[in-house]
Amino acid sequence: MPSFLDFEKPIAELQGRIDELRETAADGTVNIDADVARLQAKSDKLLRDTFAKLTPWQKTQIARHPERPHFKDYVAGLFEEFVPLAGDRAFADDQAILGGFATFRGAKLMVIGHEKGEDTASRLRHNFGMGKPEGYRKVVRLVELADRFALPIVTLVDTSGAFPGIQAEERGQAEAIARSTAACLDAGVPVVAAIVGEGGSGGAVALAAGNRVLMFEHAVYSVISPEGCASILWRTADKAPDAAEAMKVTAQDLKGLGVIDTIVPEPLGGAHRDPEAAIQSLGDAIGAALGELGGADSDTLRRGRREKFLAMGRS
Repeated sequence: MPSFLDFEKPIAELQGRIDELRETAADGTVNIDADVARLQAKSDKLLRDTFAKLTPWQKTQIARHPERPHFKDYVAGLFEEFVPLAGDRAFADDQAILGGFATFRGAKLMVIGHEKGEDTASRLRHNFGMGKPEGYRKVVRLVELADRFALPIVTLVDTSGAFPGIQAEERGQAEAIARSTAACLDAGVPVVAAIVGEGGSGGAVALAAGNRVLMFEHAVYSVISPEGCASILWRTADKAPDAAEAMKVTAQDLKGLGVIDTIVPEPLGGAHRDPEAAIQSLGDAIGAALGELGGADSDTLRRGRREKFLAMGRS
């Protein structure tokens, strides 16, 4: 059973009652099928109704759900022959950003993305998906390598933002993010970016400057977290729900603004409820995007990216 969020408490209570019934009748002496079916139908309807009218803040909570698929899950579910490449050839290897050669549905490509980790130990090892300068310089190296071998690039974005520590600033965090963004914009091969969870600040844009930007329907993408925005505007993070509403962080808002190209559907209740279905849904969207870009030459791809990003914000 997935972990329930605060706004899902009524659903959790119904599921708890279903589990209690099944436990009570575990010996098979009592027939509870009708009661379970009735409660399950009620739970399913409540789930559908709840997810049909999610607020931006609730979508933010879903995007951060710890049980959502992460980079390693997508690699295992969508790619074959993954060969991880490590290091920026200047300072160190950053485990918050992973990447390497892979095969996707019979075609060779480069896949790069943020990895948050799935438990305490791995989250610490991957720094909760918050990249450091060496991580973004690794992205530059891998993008240039893919360009050299004429391989399409797929990026999976899931970060609350680049690591804000003093060591990262000392090593040139802003410059590294800028160079990573520039490398994606300058690549002469198709670049497909997918926002699969959180797309936070420049740490996300550094991997998301693609010809096509896909986004899961319950993912979020913004220049700052709702809590950070609320702390600046209202001097309290308690106003985060209001900030999320004003910032237009959802896939639906961003599609209307022209920031993303495609909204990728998630299983009912979010990607964490059926990771395999979510992964395959994303795979289909990536395949479609790569198919659209497959016949374009380098100049057309670069020009398309330039026009795409310059058009953002125009009325």
